[in-house]
Amino acid sequence: MPSAVDWAVAQRVAVRVAGREPFSQSYHYDSLDADFAELTEQAEGLVAAETGLVSLAGPARARVTDRTGWINANVASFQRLLRPIIDKLSARLTDRTLSPVAQKLAGAEVGMVLGWMSTRVLGQYDLLIIEEESPLDQDLVYYVGPNVLSLEKQYAFPPREFRLWLALHEVTHRAQFTGIEWMRPYFLDLVTQTLDAVDPDPKRFLAVLGRVAEARRNGSNPLADGGIMALVASDAQREVLDRVSGLMSLLEGHGDVTMDRAGAGLVPSADRFSRVLRQRRESTQGLGRLLQQLIGLEAKMNQYAQGERFIAEVERVGGQSLLRTAWEGPDRLPTLDEIRDPVSWIARVAPALAG
Repeated sequence: MPSAVDWAVAQRVAVRVAGREPFSQSYHYDSLDADFAELTEQAEGLVAAETGLVSLAGPARARVTDRTGWINANVASFQRLLRPIIDKLSARLTDRTLSPVAQKLAGAEVGMVLGWMSTRVLGQYDLLIIEEESPLDQDLVYYVGPNVLSLEKQYAFPPREFRLWLALHEVTHRAQFTGIEWMRPYFLDLVTQTLDAVDPDPKRFLAVLGRVAEARRNGSNPLADGGIMALVASDAQREVLDRVSGLMSLLEGHGDVTMDRAGAGLVPSADRFSRVLRQRRESTQGLGRLLQQLIGLEAKMNQYAQGERFIAEVERVGGQSLLRTAWEGPDRLPTLDEIRDPVSWIARVAPALAG
């Protein structure tokens, strides 16, 4: 069955949108490979000591790439993740609507999103395992070199500190997904459930866009809680999306807390790094701000803060041993409502402590 998305067009458009990378030619670029290889290994030891999570998949592997390399890796991931929706959409469309022009248009739209994201991302742990790809190209911690160098120069960041700080965050995510045996398959199953249930009805999607436009004219922001996906979801999908949001709030909050604690004394500029990146996200305007909202990045930023507040309250009541209860199995994970009300989670998993 022909795909509803021309992925070759998506890749070409993304590379064009990503734009020129002046720092890919910088003499500083050569230091990135060695630094991130060393600092990723150091970060892994620090994270294991702080959390007790040791990867069951072996040592973390760092890969420094440029924007094009990041795009190529994520085109493959998008194809894998979006396959259930694309197959449904392709089967529903007629030969006339599934024309080369429509496929190229869809590819261009996906490419615009990936291209814009490639200009913003600094690091990423790729948790997908794609059977048809080489194992050497999977389970990697990516660092987008030109973007890292650009921030270091623009804000006079101490390079080694900043790179260790980035490595600590990404390696913490890897420890969560590879040090907790059930976490990766559970998370990917949630994503699959969400995508399998999607009804790719173009009319429904256009109706949602109309509601978004009307709400924005009235001064509200319906995209704030999860992007366009949350708006087109059915009631059953929203239940799964809430489980995903609860899990991601916990993981993102845990990632930030662990990064700060594991890097204590080694990253004196951590508060400044965090402040600058937060201001950078909040200052995005125009099309960039709209893209952040559509794909749920603003909701992701909220997850950091909610997750940190949840962890602070849980540890205040029962210390890190109570927090570790969340890693015992999927039934112990907090829901989104429990993330927002930690006492209710404590009452469920440790009733004696709730009072």
